[in-house]
Amino acid sequence: MLNLSATLEYSAKTNPLDPAIYFADKTFSYKDVDIMANKIANGLIKAGIKSGDKVALCCPNIPQFIFSYFAILKAGCIVLPFNVLLKNSEIEFILNNSQAKGIICFEGTPELEIAKEVLEAVEKSASCEKMWVIQSSDKFKINNENVYEFSSLIKNSEEYFDTIQCSSEDTAIILYTSGTTGKPKGAELTHSNVLLNSFIGKDLAQLTKSDKVIMSLPLFHVYGQVVMMLSSILSGASLIVLPRFDPVEVLKAMESHKATVFGGVPTMYWALLNSLDESNVNINVISNNLRVCSAGGSSLPLEVLKNFEERFKVPILEGYGLSETSPGITFNHLGRQRKPGSVGQPVWGIEIKVFDENDQEVKTTETGEIVVRGHAVMKGYYNNIEGTKNALRGGWFHTGDIGYYDEDGYLYIVDRVKDMIIRGGYNVYPRELEEVLIKHDDVSLVAVIGVPHDEWGEEIKACIVLKDGSDCSEKDIITFAKSNIAAYKYPRIIEFYDSLPLNATGKILKTELRK
Repeated sequence: MLNLSATLEYSAKTNPLDPAIYFADKTFSYKDVDIMANKIANGLIKAGIKSGDKVALCCPNIPQFIFSYFAILKAGCIVLPFNVLLKNSEIEFILNNSQAKGIICFEGTPELEIAKEVLEAVEKSASCEKMWVIQSSDKFKINNENVYEFSSLIKNSEEYFDTIQCSSEDTAIILYTSGTTGKPKGAELTHSNVLLNSFIGKDLAQLTKSDKVIMSLPLFHVYGQVVMMLSSILSGASLIVLPRFDPVEVLKAMESHKATVFGGVPTMYWALLNSLDESNVNINVISNNLRVCSAGGSSLPLEVLKNFEERFKVPILEGYGLSETSPGITFNHLGRQRKPGSVGQPVWGIEIKVFDENDQEVKTTETGEIVVRGHAVMKGYYNNIEGTKNALRGGWFHTGDIGYYDEDGYLYIVDRVKDMIIRGGYNVYPRELEEVLIKHDDVSLVAVIGVPHDEWGEEIKACIVLKDGSDCSEKDIITFAKSNIAAYKYPRIIEFYDSLPLNATGKILKTELRK
């Protein structure tokens, strides 16, 4: 028997008074967090939620997310965290597809009315019977008999809750993928999947109870949730919770809290570097305390990695994973050779191969689709037999990512299968070209996409954000690219942007750029 909530319960028993969460001007000890989770679990059961039910969670990074996450697990239920930016039709699909029985959500702000979108979805949902709103003002009026204040879950609830035990193979979390190709799919992760990955994250970063971890990655995303939150709580470390990623606020939090660990996606590292002057922080205070950083989500441009490590005097461990793999499956390891540009080697218990289009393994240094098997791989996609069968064919999870191994067994990600550009019959990998263009003195951020073309099938387009004050032309960029990359690969179309569209986790939204 196993329940993922044991990660919190162990730390609450062994170091109850140690700080678990720093949020704004508040501090919550491990005992505080466990008691809040117990109260909410009691409240859910009293409200009619039963073991095995699915309870959705739609919150930014606030302590109530963490309390509710563990409460849902303690109640023997399945957590369904999803993106706060979703609109009501998208939320309705997830609620119906997952057959969620209830949802806990944050009221939101005038700019982002989370509860309003959720309520519209709940009212149309066939399965979701209860909604609890974490109110941030008195403006959200509750006029529905199935909608309650979040505080009602806690009021008059006991501080003790007897955690409902589960099988290690029971589903603990369902994570809905972004659905860039069709409707989103819900990856079912078991208690065992996620707990093992939390231990691996703890081990890779060598986390201890003395660590202070910046929590600015969205908690609803698998990287923030497992690699950062669960690994830290398992270690008894302190989480410095920030509502969202704001580079200036992150730098100030690093300085004031003497943070030791940071994890982020590539655009976050780029933003931190570009915000140092504006933030007025003492970089020496930050670098003296910051011990290790991790990067995932997409490949970190070598130029950004090099500049960050030089300025902050800290190693960035690049890793790789997906929602469907709990997530971490490869990492560069402390104490081993790190290879910048590589996502490292498979972690303990994970086997990774590179297959051709016929699902046959390719030779070392040859590119193909990355496939995975081992303890991290999901049970399947919930309520989606066809999607599961296709993704897990032949006993391997097919990632949809293109990569290769070098002679030392280090894995490199070349690109997403769907992002690959085929120009005149030649395969062009955007990431390779992005690595070249980011080295141009005037280029701050770049994304390369394919656009339809009558003659070549697809043409190569570079979407570029220039550095402040730079005076660079399309011709300058093309000339630079032509002198650094094969003739069939350089971009023929250049477009300059003030900023590039990012999703909630900081990844560049190439789907938006293709519109």
